[in-house]
Amino acid sequence: LKYRANNGEDYILNLIDTPGHVDFAYEVSRSLAACEGSLLVVDASQGVEAQTLANVYQAIDNNHEIVVVLNKVDLPAAEPERIREQVEEVIGIDASNAVLISAKTGLGIPDVLEAIVHQLPPPREGDASAPLKAMLVDSWYDAYLGVIVLVRVIDGVLKKGQTIRMMGTGAKHLVERTGVFTPARINVDELGPGEFGFFTGSIKEVADTRVGDTITEDKRTTAKALPGFKPAQPVVFCGLFPVDAADFEDLRAAVGKLRLNDASFSFEMETSAALGFGYRCGFLGLLHLEIIQERLEREFNLDLIATAPSVVYRLALTDGSMKELHNPADMPDVVKISAIEEPWIRATILTPDDYLGGILKLCQDRRGIQADLSYVGKRAMLI
Repeated sequence: LKYRANNGEDYILNLIDTPGHVDFAYEVSRSLAACEGSLLVVDASQGVEAQTLANVYQAIDNNHEIVVVLNKVDLPAAEPERIREQVEEVIGIDASNAVLISAKTGLGIPDVLEAIVHQLPPPREGDASAPLKAMLVDSWYDAYLGVIVLVRVIDGVLKKGQTIRMMGTGAKHLVERTGVFTPARINVDELGPGEFGFFTGSIKEVADTRVGDTITEDKRTTAKALPGFKPAQPVVFCGLFPVDAADFEDLRAAVGKLRLNDASFSFEMETSAALGFGYRCGFLGLLHLEIIQERLEREFNLDLIATAPSVVYRLALTDGSMKELHNPADMPDVVKISAIEEPWIRATILTPDDYLGGILKLCQDRRGIQADLSYVGKRAMLI
């Protein structure tokens, strides 16, 4: 986004929108790793929610400058002053200069752009003459262009005709096109230090573009790769099988393409006596599972059977070894098992006081153990 600020200077702003739901925390984490600052958008009527906390702590861990934005101030139920205090109490960051906006009416949007320019730091000064070093932020499959790779250039220059190398996989590709999003896709001659953009090339295998990888020149490589992203840990697993066994190859291609731009989605081949060939897939949560299944069916015209979702159990065997159990059918003889471990979650629950009793009972019925209970304004915070 090209923006002329009130001080007369021209700026280029790179904005990445992130989902709020906790199932997409991995997508949030990789976007944060590619930026210097964050806009914390809070509903001026609803206030701080659970996902607000989860995402803002990630931003703080990434040493981001944070600008608080209170949205939907045009609603009759909006209470910006109360929500401002709540942000300071619950999160512990200064909200005295929070920007009041309405995304629906456009109120306050110029103030947000001014806040980005004056309160968030620019990218560090890169060296355009140095060997290319770029972070692979995202990638997706386009029916006409093939694999489109979203990158942030740290040092050097990325341009058409270059032969680049993925430092993680070692794969080499010829860059055929470079460009930026405005948000429409526009081709440019090159991308320099600090710039966000995309490139396409002779990328045939979706597995060659791993999110978080470092891209460098083939002939003049950078000395050190970027730290990349922390791998996502799937927590819910289920089997996906084609209704028609003849569609298995189509399913194989489809899961490969989805894995390209969703590194938190994992899969391995599985065989069932009843359902035939399919995949055992790992997800970050039930919503993530539903979305992946829906995309496979809608975008790739597949008819799928999904098995009941489950979690991974860890078995300590009598011979001293450990085994991860994904499928009950693989459970070894009980005499060979010395202990069984199941996943636990440490959860922070933010709730209005009226519902606290019911939530405590629900947690206790699910073998929950109360670690802490505190009050923030009119809300209870339960750990």
